[in-house]
Amino acid sequence: MDTVDRQYPTERHVLDAGCDRCPALVACREEISWGTGDLDADVMVVGEAPGAGNPEAETWRGGNWTGRAYTARHSGRRVRRLLAEIGRPDAYVTNAVKCFPCDGEGSNREPTATERENCRTHLRAEIETVEPTVIVATGRHATTSVLAIDDRGIEGFLDHVLTPIQLPFATLLPILHPSYQDIWRARLGYRADEYRTAVHDAIRTAIDR
Repeated sequence: MDTVDRQYPTERHVLDAGCDRCPALVACREEISWGTGDLDADVMVVGEAPGAGNPEAETWRGGNWTGRAYTARHSGRRVRRLLAEIGRPDAYVTNAVKCFPCDGEGSNREPTATERENCRTHLRAEIETVEPTVIVATGRHATTSVLAIDDRGIEGFLDHVLTPIQLPFATLLPILHPSYQDIWRARLGYRADEYRTAVHDAIRTAIDR
């Protein structure tokens, strides 16, 4: 068990250990990054898909190697720190797409619409199992994947960041993807510390609602 696992003990929710719905993803992946965390958590974080990661890293190897969402050095540390700061270190953390979408050169590509649709029943099953109060969706693809469960869509993603969206099964809170938040938060009028505080406050408000 590595340092990440010791720091954030979790229960893994394995939905389909041999899922082969997306041949291109099966060819890319090392591990299926099923959701992990407290199955009674009131906060669920949904990312886009596992990153390529680094199998040689001592701690932050990434979801494609750990089988756990947000365990890569850059984005993973930011999300795990956020959860610790709001007092939810064991929040349930998952991805809209469970397998690493490779670009053929070792890096990530965006999951296709078909891949997101193929994985949607897995995401729905996780939401139904955990029954979170608030779903924190990191980025546009994660947000649209959660909304699609309720047959809804979104336009102008930046206009909806930090704006709670009421769904039949939870409050959805879109935030910037941690990999891109330094680029886009200025568009929203925030300094780094202001954005971090706004995210913390929005999540706590959604929990307490």
